[in-house]
Amino acid sequence: MSKTSSASKIKMKSFEDLFGTNEVVGAKNISGEIRDIPLNSLHTFRNHPFKVREEKLDELVESVKQHGVLVPGIARMRPQGGYEIIAGHTRKAACELAGLDTMPMFIRNLNDDEATIVMVDSNIQREDILPSERARAYSMRYYAMKHQGIKGNGSSLELMSEETGENQKKIQRYIRLARLNDGLLDLLDANKLGLVQGVDISFLNEQEQQWVLDAMFDMNIFPNTQQSARLKAFSRENTLDQNGVRDILMPDLAANKSRKVTFKADKLDEYFDEKYTEEMITDIIVDLLNEWKKRG
Repeated sequence: MSKTSSASKIKMKSFEDLFGTNEVVGAKNISGEIRDIPLNSLHTFRNHPFKVREEKLDELVESVKQHGVLVPGIARMRPQGGYEIIAGHTRKAACELAGLDTMPMFIRNLNDDEATIVMVDSNIQREDILPSERARAYSMRYYAMKHQGIKGNGSSLELMSEETGENQKKIQRYIRLARLNDGLLDLLDANKLGLVQGVDISFLNEQEQQWVLDAMFDMNIFPNTQQSARLKAFSRENTLDQNGVRDILMPDLAANKSRKVTFKADKLDEYFDEKYTEEMITDIIVDLLNEWKKRG
């Protein structure tokens, strides 16, 4: 399935759903309306899962310089002062680079769960979502929905499936992937760790995940599905340790790094005439190496 067809399935909230139709857009200094907020008063959403794309940022900076911010961001007031950005992190970065001091924001009175849902819904439709971003976003949205008791006609998972266009099993996998540590999620984004393997490893505790990450970097090898399943099984049995992780990964390391030595014919001709077969030559070389090893 192409990215375009996948994105087209996502049922996004309408403007009225996100902002409410009872607000008078454009007025100033009234709760729930657009305000020009100083950039130094805007703070990143806690555990914001989406990254600012440099390639997108460059284009946006030029647009902001020429036209200003065409679409206001969304924010809510913080108890400790200032505002928490719900949507508009990239726009804020563009404003900073463009030399602006303020940014238009639509200020909403949202609790933590409501803010989380709006934050995810306003970003998840992007075409360039990384696996780690989708995993964290789905996890945040799912637990916010559960906390609010939002289920629709079924479970929170069923409702998420309807709203995102993803099947429930895939959503469950992404929610599991959010339990991986940052290093493993980076490998997932780099396509060095597969989704299935990532789900298996997500069942490991924090220490075990770090052992796996260290082993992958040290040995320059990444687990296949059989190996990740073994890691999960050993962890469930509480028998996984650091050496066990490396033992599970080691067989493929040996296979990937098996050595093959070849000789040019003219070199062999100096020692063996035509009556020696390839097998005889191999046996003689191995015998000589064994003798050399004994002397060492």
